[in-house]
Order: sequence, then C-alpha cells, then structure tokens
Amino acid sequence: MSSPADRSTARPDRRTLIADTAIGLVAAAGLRGLTHRAVDAAAGLPAGSTSYYLRTRTALIGACYQRLAELDVEDIDRTSLTAGGADGRGGVPDREAVAAAMAAALHRWLTEGRARQLARFELSLEAARNPELEADFHRAGEVPRAKAAEVLAALGAPRPREAAELLVAWMDGLLYDRLAGALARSRPEPDPAELADASRRMLDAALA
Repeated sequence: MSSPADRSTARPDRRTLIADTAIGLVAAAGLRGLTHRAVDAAAGLPAGSTSYYLRTRTALIGACYQRLAELDVEDIDRTSLTAGGADGRGGVPDREAVAAAMAAALHRWLTEGRARQLARFELSLEAARNPELEADFHRAGEVPRAKAAEVLAALGAPRPREAAELLVAWMDGLLYDRLAGALARSRPEPDPAELADASRRMLDAALA
C-alpha cells in the first residue's frame, strides 16, 4: 500500500512508514482495518515490527494523530500560508494571498489528500470515545491552530487564538461536508474558484 504522505524519493524512517501505512489502512477500511499485523503486512515489514515501535493500539493511533498534524502543516507550508508572509519572504502577509493559500490547501485535501482527511475524521471520533487518546489528539490539534494564529496575528486579528480556532473549525466543517456529508457523493468535483470564494469569506469572518 502506498503511503498517503509519500511525496519525495527519500525513504521514510520506520516509525513514519508505520504511521503513514496505518493512516492509509484507516482511510481504506476504517478503524476495523487497523491492526498491528495489518500494518506490518501493508508496509512490507517483518511480523511484529509495528508492535515493537508502538506496542498498543492506543500508541499506534497516537502516532497517526502526530503524523496527520505534520502532513497538514507540510501542506500549509507548501501553499505558503505562513506567519512570515504569504509570499514566503518574511513580509506582512496579504489577505488575498492568504485566502488563495487556504483555497489551495482545501483543494489539495479534497483531491489528492482526500483519503488522509477521511482517515483524520475517522480517527478523531476514536479520541472522543477513548480518554487515553485525548492528550495525543489535543497535541496534534494544537499544531494547525498555532500556525493559523500566527498568520491571523500578522493580518491584525485582535484575538488571533480565538480567530484561529474558528477558522480551523470552519475549514474542517467544509472538508467534512464535501468528503463525508449527506450530499458528498452528489457534489461535483472541487472547484478552485468556489473554494477561493469560501476561503475569503471564512478569513473575513475570522478577522471581523
């Protein structure tokens, strides 16, 4: 099974390979498909490798949370949605450029990153049911919110942390609706222009 995160020719370390493979299994078969043995087989690892690094199912899911947060931030950085300026050169970010970067990230997550986002939603429900996963899930969720708060602060938001929480929630809501909502299967392919308009509206509301 190919990794949902593989975008380079570099060979991932074993923990990363395990987490990427686990995310792919959850995307394909839900949590019922996530076992240590299944990860070993899908990753082409010797039997027992996953349990050596991540002994329990809780630890395995926690590693998925951490990896999902890393990948989301990589996507955000790839679209230049950074606190150092939307142009990536350290200047003050431009609101229109930030909205365009948001739209680009959303488009990526609705297309080539679709499976990863479905896995993220599936895994988030597990954290709601299992108190042992709460800390790992919370730490992972802090990463994109902190990144968004930096950008919003640079754009002049008076309460960037509160604004970031709203912005991330709205983006998550849009992703869920388009990927798993009641009308998801009947919707047309993601439209970059529509996503750009939605991103401007979300950003304007977060900064209002």
